[in-house]
Amino acid sequence: MSRFVDTLVATAAGRGQQRGMVTGEPKEPVRRTWAEVHEEARRVAGGLVAGGFERGTAVGVLAAAPVLIAPTVQAVWLAGGSVTMLHQPTPRTDLAEWAEDTVRVLGMIGSDLVLLGEPFDQLAPVLEEKGIGFKLISDLIGAEPLDDVVTTDEGETALLQLTSGSTADPKAVRITYGNLYSNVKAMVDRAEFDFDTDVMVSWLPTFHDMGMVGFLTVPMTFGVELVKITPVEFLTGPLIWPELITKYHGTTTAAPNFAYAIVGRRMARVDEDDAYDLSKLRIALNGAEPIDETAVQTFVDAGARFKMPAECVFPAYGMAEATLAVSFAPLFTGLTLDVVEADALEADNRAVPVPEGDPRRGTDSVRSFALLGPPLDGLEAEIVDDAGSRVGEREVGEIRLRGEAVTPGYLTMEGPVATQDDEGWLDTGDLGYLVDGQIVICGRRKDVIIMGGRNLYPTDIERAATSVEGVRAGNAVAVRLDAGSRRERFAVVVESKLAGDAEAEKNLMKQVSARVRDAVDMRPYAVVVLPAGSLPKTPSGKVKRAATAQQFADKIKKNADA
Repeated sequence: MSRFVDTLVATAAGRGQQRGMVTGEPKEPVRRTWAEVHEEARRVAGGLVAGGFERGTAVGVLAAAPVLIAPTVQAVWLAGGSVTMLHQPTPRTDLAEWAEDTVRVLGMIGSDLVLLGEPFDQLAPVLEEKGIGFKLISDLIGAEPLDDVVTTDEGETALLQLTSGSTADPKAVRITYGNLYSNVKAMVDRAEFDFDTDVMVSWLPTFHDMGMVGFLTVPMTFGVELVKITPVEFLTGPLIWPELITKYHGTTTAAPNFAYAIVGRRMARVDEDDAYDLSKLRIALNGAEPIDETAVQTFVDAGARFKMPAECVFPAYGMAEATLAVSFAPLFTGLTLDVVEADALEADNRAVPVPEGDPRRGTDSVRSFALLGPPLDGLEAEIVDDAGSRVGEREVGEIRLRGEAVTPGYLTMEGPVATQDDEGWLDTGDLGYLVDGQIVICGRRKDVIIMGGRNLYPTDIERAATSVEGVRAGNAVAVRLDAGSRRERFAVVVESKLAGDAEAEKNLMKQVSARVRDAVDMRPYAVVVLPAGSLPKTPSGKVKRAATAQQFADKIKKNADA
């Protein structure tokens, strides 16, 4: 049996008797121990095996409620299969188009079975129409328990994590049982979890790797107390997040930049100083995208009134290709920024430090990046130039990874694709550098804007744009235009409540253009102002730069010509 499944079973028989998962907040909270979740999982697994399920079978899971998802995914692992969390339709989704995309995904992963749970059991007729086989999780929970856990090897597939690209051209990261165990074990070790006292609180979606691996698989595998709600419940009322941390004495949580910005602003408007108690929070992880220091500071400043220690901020580097986590910043150090010379970074790919007290700090002649810590145990990182040669400390290049948690490959519509070279290295596509063994991320190679021999990082442009009053925090996108040509340019697309007011839009565009020009010494080709909710985003809330450029190409051209 794999180490991962061994640990799941051992936890259920031991610590899982006391520790468990709370679901159903805020309306009908219910707590189940991990042992009870395991018993449900054995019944679901029994129903699967009785129905002909075989070791190595790939299964799509479509459910929203964590109370159903937890036993279902564990059941698939107990039965020796692999899990794919399918993209969930929203009220605005064209169901016919979604069904076609789902058929493509299932064909790609080699699956003819979807496990359906509330509220998506209503989609059964749509799946039937497309000839997609399915079983209702509610039916399987009533089956006879699985007698013997199916033995799996470390190299067999446990999780197929869909990437955030186009659903019409899907790709899945293949995570083996060995990958999964290596990374979840390395995370709990580096984060110094106390399984008897730590409490994890999460609203992250389970179809995203941080929600699925970090805030469901980790606590279920090791028996950590978990409070789990859905993204819809968070977005409906974001302050439920600090409310649950207070109610359950949460010690560990995570979110992308936009959530820290939103909740920080809303907490700042709360009148009562004792509305929340965030004093137990020791880890507030941020690692789904480059760290937005403004969003973090907004959260830290607001949280201080509610006894939240600033050092709980926990910058990290993660990617599905490494199962989840690549590196964690040292515990209890908070957000530490590396401040470097802008000219050396953009013209020479060198991260030249600007010391404390230097008058250039706080001006547009410097750039700052979060220190993200050394690689987790079992992983190693190196930085290489365009020729693939390793470069020295503080030299910017592509980050490569190697180790036990690194995926062996992707599944694509054209078939399997290997991710590692002959020496086991994975090219991440991320640009960065090393400082005293700690990883620093500058941006994605494909997003870097090259103008006048300089490398402009979209995050610097976006940070400047969101500093303009009227631009929604976390909702500015710098998009690369005419990539690779001598005329390479960029546009800035922002969301604002001022959208629709022609005069206000015009004024905001001028301010954004001027602020970006001051920050990076380059003027955008165009600025586009959109209503709230317009920007295309990944399931985890990250903006999609390429999709933004494509979707709003006409508006960009129109505004440039105006």
